Amino acid sequence: MNVVFISPHFPSQFFHFVAALRERGVNVLGIGDTPYDSLRHELRESLSEYFFTPNLNDYDALLRAVGYFTWRHGRIDRIDSLNETWLEVESRLREDFHVPGLLPADIARLRTKMGMHDVFKKAGVPHPDGIPVKDAAGVKAFAKSVGYPLVLKPDVGVGAARTFKVSTDAEVDAALAEPLPHYVAQAFVRGTIVTYDGLVDREGHIVFRLSHEYSDGVMEVVLEQRDISFWSLTEIPPELEKQGRKAVAALGLRERWFHLEFFRLSDGNYVALEANLRPPGGFMTDQMNYACDMDVYRLWARVLTGDDLSGFRYTPKYHVCHVARRAAKRYRYSHSELVTKLGKALLLHRELPPVYHNAMGNEMYLTRHESLAAMHEAIQLVQDTGA
Repeated sequence: MNVVFISPHFPSQFFHFVAALRERGVNVLGIGDTPYDSLRHELRESLSEYFFTPNLNDYDALLRAVGYFTWRHGRIDRIDSLNETWLEVESRLREDFHVPGLLPADIARLRTKMGMHDVFKKAGVPHPDGIPVKDAAGVKAFAKSVGYPLVLKPDVGVGAARTFKVSTDAEVDAALAEPLPHYVAQAFVRGTIVTYDGLVDREGHIVFRLSHEYSDGVMEVVLEQRDISFWSLTEIPPELEKQGRKAVAALGLRERWFHLEFFRLSDGNYVALEANLRPPGGFMTDQMNYACDMDVYRLWARVLTGDDLSGFRYTPKYHVCHVARRAAKRYRYSHSELVTKLGKALLLHRELPPVYHNAMGNEMYLTRHESLAAMHEAIQLVQDTGA
């Protein structure tokens, strides 16, 4: 089996996906914008061949790379990156080389905010009303029907980048003083963000799912530079399970990760925010492993290679939490003090790449707990500014 993996070096922990494929005898062919000698040893050992190109946005270079791999190794069976940035590129390469998986038409339908809007509405999954942004008059008319505030966001985007809230006609005029091409306006929903994350097999059956809860909305975190935390739940609320399964079925995914975000309202109901056709970001795949004492990297490799997973079972045992800090803030406890205070609850500490800073902070502490109370105490320790 020949699998092309785009950008196998980023995020840094994704080398585990490549290693898991190699363990199962897969011929893994990498394409990346980092020189081969700069790749970590474990990744180099897991790749059968690597094609370096300085710019992964150069589609002609990627065409040449996959064409070369085809000449060298035969038919390509899968093309993936598991990374939001390259979803469209993957789909174009699949279409050009007749490889199974999501194609450009699927990406256009499932990755855009308006595409998700239509999919969720058709499936009966509650979702905020939205319209494409054409001009200020159209946005104001929409506000009259659904009420202020509204959220203006790119039709294709991730992590609340270039997203903002408008609460009056005057704010709409200010926001649209310069055109906002490819934007949508959505009704603002107030609630707690929870996720429905998991993996489907080649028949579309969910073989793994887990839920995470966020301390704050990502938009507020980015705009106000708050300290975020998010953690795994040991049980998925029944209503979230119901709406999550409906959404996954409506998306029609095969051999694919999903990362669905919902608002949990004060009345206990759920409203879908968006669907992401990839694993959850940051170190959430590692959170899953620590929460369930399992290996989701190897699980994905089993799915991709068609392994029989009918007997696969797992149990969420712990609340595993990503606790963020920002370089611009002064905190009460130093890193060395936190290592002592957190003790065995501390699993991992990492400086984060710049691309994560706005939404996830400059550094993160990964902690594991049997109770939510102990977890919240740990969050307080890490993020305490002494104010």
